Amino acid sequence: MMRNAATVLDVIRERGRRGLPLERLYRQLFNPQLFLLAYGRIYANTGAMTPGVTPETADGMSLAKIEAIIDVLRQERYRWRPVKRVHIPKSNGKTRPLGLPTWSDKLVAEVVRLLLEAYYDVQFSDRSHGFRPGRGCHTALGEVVEVWKGTHWFIEGDISDCFGSLDHQVMGSILAEKIHDGRFLRLVSNMLTAGYLQDWRWHATLSGAPQGGVASPILSNIYLDRLDTFVEQTLLPEYHRGVRRRRNRAYQVVVDQIAKARRHGDRAAVRLLTQHRRLIPSQDPNDPDYRRLRYVRYADDWLLGFAGPRHEAEQIKTRIATFLREQLKLELSPSKTLITHATSQAARFLGYEIKTQHSDTKITRGRRAVNGAIGLFVPRDVIRQRCANYQREGKPAQRGALLHDDDFTIVAKYQAEYRGLVQYYLLAQDVFRLDTLRWVMETSMLKTLAGKHRSTVTKMASKYKTVIGTPDGPRTCFQVTVPRDRGRKPLVARFGGIPLRRQRAAVLTDQSPIMASAKRNELIHRLLAGQCELCESTIRLEVHHLRKLADLNRHDRPDKPAWMHLMAKRRRKTLVICRTCHEDIHAGRSSASLRN
Repeated sequence: MMRNAATVLDVIRERGRRGLPLERLYRQLFNPQLFLLAYGRIYANTGAMTPGVTPETADGMSLAKIEAIIDVLRQERYRWRPVKRVHIPKSNGKTRPLGLPTWSDKLVAEVVRLLLEAYYDVQFSDRSHGFRPGRGCHTALGEVVEVWKGTHWFIEGDISDCFGSLDHQVMGSILAEKIHDGRFLRLVSNMLTAGYLQDWRWHATLSGAPQGGVASPILSNIYLDRLDTFVEQTLLPEYHRGVRRRRNRAYQVVVDQIAKARRHGDRAAVRLLTQHRRLIPSQDPNDPDYRRLRYVRYADDWLLGFAGPRHEAEQIKTRIATFLREQLKLELSPSKTLITHATSQAARFLGYEIKTQHSDTKITRGRRAVNGAIGLFVPRDVIRQRCANYQREGKPAQRGALLHDDDFTIVAKYQAEYRGLVQYYLLAQDVFRLDTLRWVMETSMLKTLAGKHRSTVTKMASKYKTVIGTPDGPRTCFQVTVPRDRGRKPLVARFGGIPLRRQRAAVLTDQSPIMASAKRNELIHRLLAGQCELCESTIRLEVHHLRKLADLNRHDRPDKPAWMHLMAKRRRKTLVICRTCHEDIHAGRSSASLRN
């Protein structure tokens, strides 16, 4: 009898925590519960309805398909299909390749990812934050702010084409150290070497993991964990000297002068000297017997903070480049791997500017300066680039693509774009600078609404402006309310009303922890119920998927079939139905009907 997914993953996780090797891992791929868990985690992704080299998508998923995949895996006849490669634009005007696997390959890769993540994640360094449950950009940045005080130099690192340059032989040897199962290792190796189709021509993948592949993030973390180990076990101990910095002589001189002025009763001198003392570090920032090296990594971006001379920072950068080249067959990007003076310049990491703060101006309040503390800031060019998306010829402009949407959708879209950026930069000390973007987006939104209704910005502002309460007091925003019948709450879309105040505890993570059981997923529970939700049949059940709920409103038919009404009522993109009803839906037939 197969154990449930939670038990399997807990056992694997415990072996990883104890550092024990994994044996006979391949047979876990015969467990339908793991496939149900994997299905429940990826079916809602946008890419689930995007075909790869075959028309297969999440639509039509069934327990029978899971059994068929497991049967092929049990006979070791599973063959990965090449991914469909497309190119998507980057912010610098270039493009990067993105792989689109077939649905079955996504499902198997998600099971592989679940097994690898359960085993390896508990062994990863605490300084690794990318593609890990409960961690993300904000946890990495929070570590820099809390721990890196007194940094003199930032060493910014970026690996050239990291995903596309992972050496398959090195990857295989790393996995083989702890996974003693040849069948599982061959499955992973075949996934990496399946190749890709571009313009319908097959190309071999001699290195790397496909960007867009479900298992690629965990494989890259396993690979780059070697870099984390090298930095933590070799570089950090070597560049960690001294318990505390020695006392700053200039600071001690001012302390003595304050004591002398107090003995003479000179209150004015005491006040001036006390203010001057707040500008001076109490410890010597140039202590030759003190060194500190700190490290954090998010995916292929890493950052080092070093308290010491520049020539030693150069040595550290060279040693990391040598290690990557010789041990991991990777190269640093010359244009993105920089050594930055922490006080006079700003390092760029995860979209933020990072500086070591130093107060060199007169202080009038009774508090000490923030000498040596790390500050996070919003890059000015990010604000300019974001504003440019809503401008034409330097002024806010309407967005023609939204003119045919309703007012609720227009306001909701602007708010979603604005809120996403604000929430990301809430750790910045100058998050208030995003008010410029708010004004540009607000004006663009009002011009879009005015163009839709052949009205003016002033009239649109007067129609939708309102005041809402927030934890930081009342805020002005623009609100569209759509009433609903049967006593249901109205739909509300707002733009603005978000206080632009720094939040030290703001945390955005990459993904949620793994669910305890596949049965907790509502869709999986409905699928396991074993009944068609249209005709109540119990044979040949499948899941009908929609890309998004808005597709239900694009049909101009006055008499929408029962399945549309049911999905709209439930507000679900899925419907568990039998094969006959599914064929009727795709054929446009309305023979399937609800039974009361």
